[in-house]
Amino acid sequence: MMQINGRQQEGLRMEKKKTIIIRICFTVIIGILALTMILPLLWMISTSFKIEGEVFEFPIRFIPRTPDLMNYWEAWNGSFDFPLYYLNTIKISVLSTLLQVAVSAMAAYAFAKITFKFSGVIFMVYLSTMMIPSQVTLIPCFMIFKEAGLMDTHLGLVILTSFSVYGVFLLKQFMGAISGELSEAAIIDGAGHMQIFTRIILPISKPSLVTLAMLKFIWTWNDYMNPLIFLNTTSKFTLQLGMRSFSSEYGNQYGPTMAAAVLSIMPLMLLFLICHSFMI
Repeated sequence: MMQINGRQQEGLRMEKKKTIIIRICFTVIIGILALTMILPLLWMISTSFKIEGEVFEFPIRFIPRTPDLMNYWEAWNGSFDFPLYYLNTIKISVLSTLLQVAVSAMAAYAFAKITFKFSGVIFMVYLSTMMIPSQVTLIPCFMIFKEAGLMDTHLGLVILTSFSVYGVFLLKQFMGAISGELSEAAIIDGAGHMQIFTRIILPISKPSLVTLAMLKFIWTWNDYMNPLIFLNTTSKFTLQLGMRSFSSEYGNQYGPTMAAAVLSIMPLMLLFLICHSFMI
């Protein structure tokens, strides 16, 4: 018996060692892959502080000899009105995000918690529109917005980007998993759908609402195609259109270009840090 127990213990020790070795190897592989993905970002940040003569030095020096903030001054105060592009993009992104979260939350609650005739069929038909590429509806949207006088306006761009099937689907799946006993107890106490929605469902759905808001804000912030098509006036341009003009002007000057790129992603990094605590 003692020999058998000794063999079992030895076998357990060997299995434990194998598990540890596998975990170490897996961690090393993931670390290498993560490093290769983050290297371009590190190079961009490093280059934004370099003078032009240090940009293409080899081997690559990630810490500049003489960090220079003039690239950021050139990007922010140069010939292109970066502060205006920032304000335009923030306005469109915030309004679009708030509108989509509100509309998606109400639609998701209706599909998840309210029983009505053909609700399943309507939801499946609505969900099937995700298979239609956005490029297919681009020309009809252009014609409708032109007739409605919404071309070259921020309002038109907000309306265009404020409705998403994905948002309704995401929130509907989360709300559908919330126990129906909570709603039934609230109905017994005399609560209506609006009270149940605002006082019970929304607080519980905070992680999914924050996730949708973050994804929507990032998508709108990085959107290039819609502003390119629906905006014509330079003073109404978003940051992505401004970056295109900036890179065309400073194409051979990598320092200011990388500084502008860093400035363009800073709000997204700040947003992720703020929203991270709500998503856990």
